[in-house]
Amino acid sequence: MTYKAIDIANWFISQFDKESGDVITHLKVQKLLYFSEAWSQVLLEKELFPEEMEAWTHGPVVREVFNQFNSAGWQPLNVTEEIVKFDQDVSNVLLQVLEAYGDISAKTLEEMTHQDRPWKDARGSLPLEARCSDIISKNSIKVYFTEKYNEALNA
Repeated sequence: MTYKAIDIANWFISQFDKESGDVITHLKVQKLLYFSEAWSQVLLEKELFPEEMEAWTHGPVVREVFNQFNSAGWQPLNVTEEIVKFDQDVSNVLLQVLEAYGDISAKTLEEMTHQDRPWKDARGSLPLEARCSDIISKNSIKVYFTEKYNEALNA
């Protein structure tokens, strides 16, 4: 089953609120969506959500999620919809992503995505501050992260 990106975003927001009493910003939730899509592509060999990601200045962005939370600006996010129950495989991937990236600052996650070939390829030679809404292809994410984690996956 494929889920909506907003469902994944709300799940992450709820985890920060519930688990740690910590908060999550729009910037961070967008990066967690990117890594969740990547891990789903590699570990489950399927797309996590159908929405596209765009190569914005601050890293990958799902426009539909951006639009949902745009009014929050840089403030902490609150869940906007009922939390969806995910199947076990997807739940496991999301928990792994949360464990791997949850304690990393939003700006550090942004810098990490700027090192990734899918984001860089989508932006091409644009300067960092230039607006860009070019799509980061799901296939480029799958190929890149499969190569990146190939050794760990086959260990």
